[in-house]
Amino acid sequence: MQRKGNGALDRAIACLALVAASIVIAISPATADDSTNIPPALKCADLTGWKVPGSTASVTKAEIVPEAPPGTVQPSPPAPATVSVALPPNCRVDGVIDQRVGVEGKSYAIGFAIALPDRWNGRFLFQGGGGLNGSIRPPLGYQAAGEVPALARGFAVVSTDSGHQGAVFDASFLKDQEAALNFASASVGKVTISAKAIVAHYYGQPAKHSYFTGCSTGGREGMLASARYPEQFDGIVAGAPAMRTGNSNIGLAWANAAFSQIAPKDASGKPEPAKTFSADQRKLITNAILDACDAKDGIKDGLIFDVKACQFEPAVLTCKGDKTDSCLPQPQVDALKKAFAGPKNSRGTQVYPPFPWDSGVAAEGVAIPGILTTGARSPVGPPVWESINVDQLEDRVNASGMDRLANTAYWTNLSSYFGHGGKLLFYHGVSDPWFSANDTVNYYERMAADSGGMELVREKSSRAFLVPGMGHCSSGATLDHFDLLSAVVNWVEDGKAPDAVVATGPAFPGRSRPLCAYPQHAQYKGQGDPESAASFECR
Repeated sequence: MQRKGNGALDRAIACLALVAASIVIAISPATADDSTNIPPALKCADLTGWKVPGSTASVTKAEIVPEAPPGTVQPSPPAPATVSVALPPNCRVDGVIDQRVGVEGKSYAIGFAIALPDRWNGRFLFQGGGGLNGSIRPPLGYQAAGEVPALARGFAVVSTDSGHQGAVFDASFLKDQEAALNFASASVGKVTISAKAIVAHYYGQPAKHSYFTGCSTGGREGMLASARYPEQFDGIVAGAPAMRTGNSNIGLAWANAAFSQIAPKDASGKPEPAKTFSADQRKLITNAILDACDAKDGIKDGLIFDVKACQFEPAVLTCKGDKTDSCLPQPQVDALKKAFAGPKNSRGTQVYPPFPWDSGVAAEGVAIPGILTTGARSPVGPPVWESINVDQLEDRVNASGMDRLANTAYWTNLSSYFGHGGKLLFYHGVSDPWFSANDTVNYYERMAADSGGMELVREKSSRAFLVPGMGHCSSGATLDHFDLLSAVVNWVEDGKAPDAVVATGPAFPGRSRPLCAYPQHAQYKGQGDPESAASFECR
């Protein structure tokens, strides 16, 4: 089922790296050129049919894409509906790596697309994927880039399907060994080397700096880029990383079962966990969380910035007598507390961390509603769990080869990546209903401890940003527009570490807030315009 002569992955990637390096040396003597307006050295059409020397990567199509006016290009979810700025004319390159016939006679290849702007700023960006990938999303570089995606800034941007084609949560490709390996990690290395070679060939010189931005699966891919391909990137932005989906699905199953045990049943007798709490009860819970935690950052504004100080106790909602609109029956209080506490196994070990108490836990009317609104429904797997055996589920995850391959949560040795000056930024919505922000914080703290300590890591290499009220990657009653791409570029190229980035969002017109680097949070100074970020400081 495999191609003849397909060697070990590490040897193949090393070979590609040497080939790309030789191309760079041969065609780019002016590596010190600081121009940010680099024209192509070739015509776009000249790339069609070009093969990356020493590899199986080839360009299948190369066409000029004219300038796109604001509001005419729609990225794939969870991106905004349309790009609000003009996109420059560019050469759109489509290509494939490792074409072959695999399991069940199905055709496989790593598909990729590169947008090569007519005026290049000398930077390369890998745009991470989402879900189980399976399609090539428009190469724009929109994640955590504020209002101006990377392509509009002059970056060369690549995106990939990671080695298979199918719906966003179609897992059938996992039957094929190589497709599974490509999704787990290998496609990032293969696409990076090939895309860089194409960029160097087109412009006549290599990228001066290389970046990665992604959220969810793209966030996981960013983490593995720092861990497994440390020499390839200078700056990485990893959002809401799906770094151990087996454990996160246990966390969701745990919460789903807690809700299902008291949920109303449908006509067939099946629990409906999304109806465990009525709309009024979800609002009651949200208001109680805000009452307990909102003002701890110095101002009541519907957003909880002092996440670590938020100690909400569901018992405050318990009805003392007859049920009323301002309280919850004991079974609902117990289910709420149990669901958010997260699963433990029979040894008392926390298998997945608690979900934070936040203002968006009951969000609705968005692409990915809050955990209370969905009843803790997972994007994959059975939607309803009437009971759960944590030990059995944990054993299943531990026995899964895919979970071990794709898991980036336990690799905290980034000495090579940080050693050459690489910068790594994390961000995570505190109301994320699929992946607990606490899991990203836990990784960040362990990685810092293994890399010289939090103080040193924050000063030299990595920072993390929590976004109150934000769901998975974006959306909600929150401030979800912020520019971490500029932040990581400024840190890499100018040595300016991001103490904070300013966030805005359509949910709060006219409002801005600083997102402070963890473990600090935005605190109102006690004076000044409460809608302005300038009236807040990081504490």
